[in-house]
Amino acid sequence: MTPPARLAFSTLAFPGATLARAAALGRDWGYAGIELRLIDGELIDPAQLDGAARARVRRDLGGLPVVGVDSSIRLTGDDPGPELNRFLELASDWEAPLVRVFGGTGSLDAAARVLGAALPRARRLGVAIGVETHDGFSSSAAVAGLLARSDPAALASGSLGAVWDSHHPHRMGETPAQVYANIGRHTLLAQVKDARRRAGGWQLVPLGQGEVPVRAMLGLLAAGGYPGWISVEWEKHWHREIAEPEIALPQHLEVLTQWLSP
Repeated sequence: MTPPARLAFSTLAFPGATLARAAALGRDWGYAGIELRLIDGELIDPAQLDGAARARVRRDLGGLPVVGVDSSIRLTGDDPGPELNRFLELASDWEAPLVRVFGGTGSLDAAARVLGAALPRARRLGVAIGVETHDGFSSSAAVAGLLARSDPAALASGSLGAVWDSHHPHRMGETPAQVYANIGRHTLLAQVKDARRRAGGWQLVPLGQGEVPVRAMLGLLAAGGYPGWISVEWEKHWHREIAEPEIALPQHLEVLTQWLSP
């Protein structure tokens, strides 16, 4: 069965591999895109990537398109604007459509001001800003509240939107239908992972073997005409105890192919 055309994977799955190795493996398995969080096992730092380094990244990708460049920026952090601008320039250099940011834990109005200041550059570069359902904004209701305070024209044009992580809204008690009602039409990237509850937290598990309603999420996005990428976020970098990417990523691809096939 041929994988759907818009399945990608995050380099978080490859904490011990070069970017060239990660890209080659993903391409061989059948993934069509790559979400950049790690480069050669390190979190992305635009200040450490000069012109030559950026060109090497493009060569190492071997033609695999970048579906998003993931930052650690928190919009409510200490002066995130300059770093966001650097990430926007970086994404433009790699022809990536999106920079992922976090909301942080501060006020919606403060986060909205940072977005408003960055959007003119984002539009000029043709790079969108996606706010992930994460940290203090783990619920889609919180992300929707932030987007409602932002530029309506940017939302309408797709210069600003949401990154829907399948796990965090579920942790917050939201159903896929509630998430879709809040941010579905503004979703710029769908990140999928599965997990099950355990004492003191959650355990990441192979897709379809946990309690996160990923299939329902994907069904709602498909029914709504979502045109974007679906990216597997296997967080091996943060959770070294989980399976190696050589096991996990082919499994995710197989399950997603079954779920998304007509």
